[in-house]
Amino acid sequence: ENGTMKFLCLSYLDETKFEKLSESERQSFVKACSAYDDILRKSGHFMRLEALDGARNAKTLRYQNEKVSITDGPFAETKEQIGGILLLDARDLKHATDLMAKHPGIRVATFEIRALDEESKAKVKPAKLRCPSDGTQLPAKISKPVNVGC
Repeated sequence: ENGTMKFLCLSYLDETKFEKLSESERQSFVKACSAYDDILRKSGHFMRLEALDGARNAKTLRYQNEKVSITDGPFAETKEQIGGILLLDARDLKHATDLMAKHPGIRVATFEIRALDEESKAKVKPAKLRCPSDGTQLPAKISKPVNVGC
């Protein structure tokens, strides 16, 4: 590796802030976010972005009283809910913070940035990939698309 670390940026979206924007403001906002994501991508810092469905469509699972309880909606009753995640490559936490402080998404969201725990990740054994049709084990790294029929 090139001496960088991986960081997970959790985006806590205040949906009411986004909903208050006019349609043209929303379009402009989304374009600005995409443009900054492109800057991160071209500079090698952007690794992956995943937007999440609205919090009202979430399910929360808890283990209580010797059983799993499932409730509708997010765990926390707050205005801000996780809206997405961005995986970032940066020199250190300060660098990751500096990069995300310039992201236009900060206007409607709060960013929480955490380093990935590479030591714990190294201790986890990767899942063995199996062919869905006959259960045969697939190679750990697949270099080309695999037919579902294997």
